[in-house]
Amino acid sequence: MDRSRLGLVLHPTRDVSAVVDTIVTWAARHHIDLAVRAEDRHRVPATVEPLPVGEVAVRSDALIAIGGDGTMLGALRSAVHDPKPVLGVHVGKLGFLVEVEPPELPRALDRLVAHDFTVENHSCLACDVCGDDLVAFNDIALIRQPGSGFVSASLAVDGQQYGYYRCDALVVSTPTGSTAYSYAAGGPLVSPATEAVVVTPSAPMAGISRAVVLSPDETIRLELREDSGPVAVEVDGLVIRDAATEGVVQIRYRHDAGLVVRLDPRRYQERNQLKLSLLDLPLLPDQLRELLPEGLRERFNRRELPPPR
Repeated sequence: MDRSRLGLVLHPTRDVSAVVDTIVTWAARHHIDLAVRAEDRHRVPATVEPLPVGEVAVRSDALIAIGGDGTMLGALRSAVHDPKPVLGVHVGKLGFLVEVEPPELPRALDRLVAHDFTVENHSCLACDVCGDDLVAFNDIALIRQPGSGFVSASLAVDGQQYGYYRCDALVVSTPTGSTAYSYAAGGPLVSPATEAVVVTPSAPMAGISRAVVLSPDETIRLELREDSGPVAVEVDGLVIRDAATEGVVQIRYRHDAGLVVRLDPRRYQERNQLKLSLLDLPLLPDQLRELLPEGLRERFNRRELPPPR
């Protein structure tokens, strides 16, 4: 019988060695194989098999994303053509997708291989950007280059022209991404249980000035207008086009494109409610801690609650 294999997806810059060592020790004890992309072989022990970047998800039974939301999104994108369960381990600041703190990891791994978890299905945006097919689990954004004009783009939905935007940035998000760039631009918070696409302009100057919520069955087309300044195109925060002055972004909603492991959905939701409340407080982290009761401050120190950003 083939042994189970878990694929490791590492934060690109943070030191994740302590978490990796925990996983390697656990895997040896449970006779589980581990894999990582070949570019990260120098960051893991020799017992972890290096694989070409496109094969880690394909040849693994599940993925472990070690980092923050960006790492989690990268893991989901890597498995979009053959979705695998992704367990997020929190090594970062404020994350909305990751659930497991490092001290909880051994027990979480036991439950992962025992299939003792629930799966949270995530949609994505399938984007045709100037001829390239890409996917975004949070958002796709058109962003102005400072000092070089503004984003000027027309919006069409299912072939029908809706209007145009003239703004600093234009963000198209999934419900999961509604807590990210779209929220910062003034867009609504959308429940993850809702199927919708949100189009939000940041600092609008003319045209459509409010967020628009669209059906997942509608196709969105954004076309740069002649008066647009140079525009960068980001997918989940990654720049995939820079200084574009013409072109079309066509976006479709894709159901159940990603599988996120949830071990304690209720506690996860409670943590996220706390994180969202912290986003709207104009205080520094140390000031926030001083406002907490002594018992909660101790829990922060033990990393039982997410630290404020």
